[in-house]
Amino acid sequence: MSEIQERQQRIIEDFSLFEDWMSRYEYIIDLGKKLEPFDDNLKTQDNLVEGCTSRAWIVAELKDGKLYYKGDGEAIITKGLLYLLFQVVNGLSPEKIADADINFVREIGLTTHLSPSRANGLMSMIQRIKDIAKQYKKQ
Repeated sequence: MSEIQERQQRIIEDFSLFEDWMSRYEYIIDLGKKLEPFDDNLKTQDNLVEGCTSRAWIVAELKDGKLYYKGDGEAIITKGLLYLLFQVVNGLSPEKIADADINFVREIGLTTHLSPSRANGLMSMIQRIKDIAKQYKKQ
């Protein structure tokens, strides 16, 4: 099992502890509170994730061949989703991230329990993470 699969499996196991979606939403919101502070100067059009209902920004920094993402969102649920995504990809090589199948969102039912516009926004965040990784992969 790859590192990305292991990380996703841990998230899937965490979510299996909750019996209903209200508890899962509360958990996602709590995770959003753990998101690293994001500098307002980074809230630019270039860092904006296209396709999100509420605005979200994602940036990444390459350190020792590994990518570390940071981001922010206007909605508390968006912050939690960013936190989860960053738990899967932070500290991995651009190649691993670019080629990753980020499937935990389907496995825990996020794509079916979020509103269609939020689910599209989540897919846009995943795509943005992968696009950033592809840019660094080329370097």
